[in-house]
Amino acid sequence: MTKKNKTFLIRLSATGLCLALCWLLPLLTGQIPEIGNMLSPMHFPVILCGFFSGPWFGLILGFIAPLTRSLIFGMPVLFPSAFAMAFELAAYGALTGLFYRIFPKKNGYLYLAQILAMIGGRLLWGLVQFLLMTAGKTDFSFAAFIAGAFTNAIPGILLQIIIIPLLVMALKKAKLMPGSVK
Repeated sequence: MTKKNKTFLIRLSATGLCLALCWLLPLLTGQIPEIGNMLSPMHFPVILCGFFSGPWFGLILGFIAPLTRSLIFGMPVLFPSAFAMAFELAAYGALTGLFYRIFPKKNGYLYLAQILAMIGGRLLWGLVQFLLMTAGKTDFSFAAFIAGAFTNAIPGILLQIIIIPLLVMALKKAKLMPGSVK
């Protein structure tokens, strides 16, 4: 097996594990939806996948995770929630992987890559949500965007910014991160 094939299989396997985490982590908060909305448990494995497996795997995982979870477990509601989340999480996975690829491999840049990806994903979520609501003749105000994308999610945002870079640094230190994504 070539090194390229081995790296691909490692990234594919890690992406599969992240998909399983996307399906299972929300079960920990599922009994209290407000907690789940604040912590955004599906975001953690998608962002981690972007770092570990790269932008393409991150994009694919981010897009299919909320849709498949909706079809399997009924949550999040397929339309409009899971549909808008699919674009948001796809942006998280793709942008995290892309920024990690182009920024220097110093630890401080992990935070920058993640924060930029999170901003991009939230902006895309807002745009998709706006388009879906407008098409459905429902209002989606700027206040609703700020509340949905930022205010209600502050605990999850902070946990993601603290935990995910620490996990990536631990994987790097243990020499478990694949080489640069090509």
